[in-house]
Amino acid sequence: MADTYLWHPFSDMAVVRQDELSIRRADGVWLWDDDGKRYLDGSASLWYVNVGHGRQEIADAVAAQFAELGTYNTFGDITNEPANRLAQRLSELAPMEDARVFLTTGGGEAIDTAAKLARRYWAAVGMPSRQHLISRIAGYHGTNGFGTSLGGMEANRTAFGALIPHTSYVLHDSVDALEEEIRRLGADNVAAFFMEPVIGAGGVHLPPEGYVQGVAEVCEANGVLLMVDSVICGFGRLGNWFGIERWGVEPDLITFAKGVSSGYLPVGGVVASWRVAEPFWSEPGTTLRHGPTYSGHPVCAAAALANLDILEREGLVTRGAELEGVLADALTPLADHPLVSEVRAGIGLLAAVQLEPTTLVPEVYRRMRDHGVLTRSLGGAIAVSPPLTVSEEEIDLIGSTFRAALDETLESDAGRMASPSGVTGGRP
Repeated sequence: MADTYLWHPFSDMAVVRQDELSIRRADGVWLWDDDGKRYLDGSASLWYVNVGHGRQEIADAVAAQFAELGTYNTFGDITNEPANRLAQRLSELAPMEDARVFLTTGGGEAIDTAAKLARRYWAAVGMPSRQHLISRIAGYHGTNGFGTSLGGMEANRTAFGALIPHTSYVLHDSVDALEEEIRRLGADNVAAFFMEPVIGAGGVHLPPEGYVQGVAEVCEANGVLLMVDSVICGFGRLGNWFGIERWGVEPDLITFAKGVSSGYLPVGGVVASWRVAEPFWSEPGTTLRHGPTYSGHPVCAAAALANLDILEREGLVTRGAELEGVLADALTPLADHPLVSEVRAGIGLLAAVQLEPTTLVPEVYRRMRDHGVLTRSLGGAIAVSPPLTVSEEEIDLIGSTFRAALDETLESDAGRMASPSGVTGGRP
């Protein structure tokens, strides 16, 4: 294969440069490569093709908007009808009263916006000492400046030099750890706590019973803003619009992206409660001096609006909750395999299978791909998060393909050497 000139994200280019998989077309939950081989999209690309591939309705909405107004900025007093409609619709769907929406072109920009907004809010209300931002070990918040600094995955922060100060991390499953960190820092120095309802790219870690409500209570008791990162968890992935609703918690800020447009065009943003928005909206002179060039892009907004129509009309918003048990049933039996140490599933249409040893992840991933199922490698685990349009039979296919790939890996030289007991049956 010829050498590539494309620098792939999160990729070892010395390995990838002559070993690319080129996807040619897609329809529903299926993909085809340049050679015509078919693959089940077991990861909805990067967690985001919630309505499935090939939606003509979105393409038509995009084409119509291009013909009318292809692009224009929303700085100052300039706006456009699709951006206004999208902001109002998201505000009405959000689990906060009278929310306001800041639009970006992705989750990374949304996180940087939320982080700056949290600090700027406290300055606006006369408490500029509240600058510290707390996040969770294993959490993932994109790769922009604040996102890299807040990300709880050590490998994503190393070798970049000094990152943004006044950030720290706590255990992802401990309410007490958050409370202790706020106490250590002093509540008057803490701006916000960043939390994914279900940790996604950090390994699909489900919150323990009572965790989400517990950290919300800690934040409220200490005056700390609760910032919910719903970039992966939103728009049906957990069975509702923003993921956090299933715990009955009302955040101060929500970041979103991915499923808002099902990835057809890049859209993201921040939903801010009226508490946070009020200082900026009530009196002239308090400005958030921040904004990406393509904030409120009319064509991207049109794509998102068409996508929201599909989600609502076809009942896909509840689909993540309806299928979470089916996905868990398909993957949980893999926990008995000698190469599997844990299966994490049961909240929403996403799951992860942890391998032991973790060095076998690339081989298992490649064998699943050879069998026609694409998944995501997450460090020591393989993640599954298919489009919300996936059928129960297709979920079963993911499970059976997973087992076949594990068995083949175990039977290989690498698998036999790595197996804890050297056996080819169930876990010892």
